Amino acid sequence: MELEKGTPKTQDEELLATLGYKQEFKREFSWLELLGLAFSIIGIVQSVSSVLVYSLPYGGPVAMVWGWLVCSIFLMTIALCIAELASAAPTSGGLYYWTYKFSSKRYRRVLCWIVGYSNSIAYISAFASADYAAALQIFAAVTIGSGGTFVPTTAQIYGLFCGLIVLHAILSSAATKFIARIQVAYMALNILIFLGLIIALPVATPPEFKNSASFVFGTFENLSLWPSGLAFILSFLAPAWVVGGTDSSVHISEEVKNANVAVPRAIILSTALGCTFGWAFIVSVAFNMGTDTVTILQNPIGQPMATIIFNSLGMKGTLAIWSLIILTINMSSMNVLVATSRQIFAFSRDGALPFSSWLYNLNPYTQTPIIAVIFCAIFAMLLGLLSFAGPAAIGAIFTMGVVCTYTAYSIPIAARHLGGQKFTPGPFSLGFLSPIISSIAVAFMAMMIVILLFPTDENPTQKTMNYTVVVFGGIILLSTVYYFLPGIGGRHWFTGPARTVEDSNGSLQGSDDLSEKQSDRDTKSL
Repeated sequence: MELEKGTPKTQDEELLATLGYKQEFKREFSWLELLGLAFSIIGIVQSVSSVLVYSLPYGGPVAMVWGWLVCSIFLMTIALCIAELASAAPTSGGLYYWTYKFSSKRYRRVLCWIVGYSNSIAYISAFASADYAAALQIFAAVTIGSGGTFVPTTAQIYGLFCGLIVLHAILSSAATKFIARIQVAYMALNILIFLGLIIALPVATPPEFKNSASFVFGTFENLSLWPSGLAFILSFLAPAWVVGGTDSSVHISEEVKNANVAVPRAIILSTALGCTFGWAFIVSVAFNMGTDTVTILQNPIGQPMATIIFNSLGMKGTLAIWSLIILTINMSSMNVLVATSRQIFAFSRDGALPFSSWLYNLNPYTQTPIIAVIFCAIFAMLLGLLSFAGPAAIGAIFTMGVVCTYTAYSIPIAARHLGGQKFTPGPFSLGFLSPIISSIAVAFMAMMIVILLFPTDENPTQKTMNYTVVVFGGIILLSTVYYFLPGIGGRHWFTGPARTVEDSNGSLQGSDDLSEKQSDRDTKSL
């Protein structure tokens, strides 16, 4: 690996050097542009539209409204924990870097490996699910425009899905400066659509579709075969998926100015805005959707949110609003791919992925990881093939994104307190509250990992089983086998985060001293 000599010139470069890395990206993002990227990934209206189908069957209005509110409290604890870690060590590797830094020396390499793979597949599945949702929303518009006569085939959905992936791969390969400058416009458009629907729905909804406060806040309608309590928790998938990607700002940290302040600020503000705006939007929808949730779910349009908007605004109004929703979900998909490619680039920089020498590459013209973008796009297309196995199978890419993400979040948050390593806080710190908030966040994520692996009913068939178990389990199993493979596995050569910076004396810079690093290279233990 090529090492760069010389003294860094900026505060951000100096901080990155203490983490062991040379400055390779251009720092074009301001904190507001980073907030725009994180907020557009959350997306509110388009994201809620994509996963409303996961709230309605598991409790109806109560699950939508109270489920979102309860889940939001826990989502904020996760954001605070990630923000604290990001302020202390803002690097694109983020989660797996923190895992190595704060875990016990005996287990940190294998934990770093598992977290890196979990985080990578989490983002690839998030990108795949966002583009699959975009394809469904586009075809929903076609169905509305045809008066309900057009019903897309699985092959047509998959073909459009692949086309969108190619489009977003092209956009995500642009120079950092271009990607940064469009983020404020993305955020503004998301907020305008949110405000437009918040106002339009109450004004335009016919009286027969308006609901009372007692219905919205007190009606629990469990359409699943699970007990009501479990069904309510299963509805958490909607807010957990919408207000996900808490660490997206972390993966852009080597492209933002004043990273140790800007990144935690973007994490906390984007999560708080996502939770608050999302809850307000959900409440508005619940007041104006009517009482027949079964009809909403089974409408030929195929998208519950589109059905609700259609009942309120009619065909022309729905197509106008839905076109903007389609535009914004494509913005979200592009930004998810940007964050995904930075995670793949960082993990390859540390040599952990197959073909790392190929993936660890910046295009000389755009100074962005185009090869990593292409890799993510191809992987997402492969995940999309699950659609041919049925709705339950393709639903796994939505669930898997949350399960993988929570696996990757839980380990470094726990390691920060249990690993026995020194933690030097950055400008943002939770202080004495850190252990309490971290415990709540990890306990919630552990519960959600188990719950989200449940099938849709108690006696699953091939069509109704939860394929998250298969896909997530398979990926974790393969990555673990790759680590322990005799002779050639990662345990024989992976030493955790690499060092790419030398000081003027030729010594490796970084938080671990050279002798400790060399000892890690020689050991055969975990």
